[in-house]
Amino acid sequence: MNEQDLLARLNVSSLVDILLVALVFLGLFYLVRGTRAVTLLRGILLVAFFAVLASTFLNLTAFNWLTRNSIPALLVAIPVIFQPELRRAFERLGRPRSLIGARTTDATTKFLATLSRASGALARQMTGALMIIEGKTGLQEYIDTGVKIDAEVSADLLLTIFNKHTDLHDGAVILRDERILAASCMLPLSENPDIDRDLGTRHRAALGVSESTDAIAIVVSEETGGISVAHNGRLIRNLDEGNLNRLLTNLYTGRPVDGTVRRFLSPLRGISDSKNLVRKN
Repeated sequence: MNEQDLLARLNVSSLVDILLVALVFLGLFYLVRGTRAVTLLRGILLVAFFAVLASTFLNLTAFNWLTRNSIPALLVAIPVIFQPELRRAFERLGRPRSLIGARTTDATTKFLATLSRASGALARQMTGALMIIEGKTGLQEYIDTGVKIDAEVSADLLLTIFNKHTDLHDGAVILRDERILAASCMLPLSENPDIDRDLGTRHRAALGVSESTDAIAIVVSEETGGISVAHNGRLIRNLDEGNLNRLLTNLYTGRPVDGTVRRFLSPLRGISDSKNLVRKN
């Protein structure tokens, strides 16, 4: 079949067909970008490319038979190999773009300022803390593991909860609708093997809940007093009270990212970059 025959058979349906296939592959690359799956996928494509070349230009009967019969097994193996990345990708597709929409009320401003002020005070006291702001993805399964509070957010209450001499300091505080819903909640730890080993349980829990939900996690390190934020499987470290407030405002309200916040977000491309960011800071 020559080029003229191919062009003659090319119609609108064929163009749509080609475009859809291209969009599928583009979507797959977009979903796995910034993850360990990129390296693995690159290796699979290289092997497939050389296999096609060998079967096309060389008369290798046994190798051609092996290639043809390996395709069904590969189709089964790919979802198993990429299970964490595929799960995270589909969870991201199902999330809304922002937590509450691009609106900022006086109550929201006060709520975020209180969290920032409490985080700053905890950092100065070298008191470890983990606060989770619930988004559209419900956190009820984690709330049920803690102690119900349902109280208005205040810096004094947060300082009391995370005081080392209280029974509620170990675990996470979960906030919903700008109220403290529960304390001492247990969260899943991140399973990403590329996370820096210097990170403690609080940071791993913050990354873990941000990998599977759209929640915003605020972490105060007990060892260094550093303030960090985890969101969408990414960790932003070494924030002061002012930068924390601006970052929370952008993430919580869905505002366009301003220059100050972009300086913290720009190095991030996905969960695999959290290790590099930790080392940089």
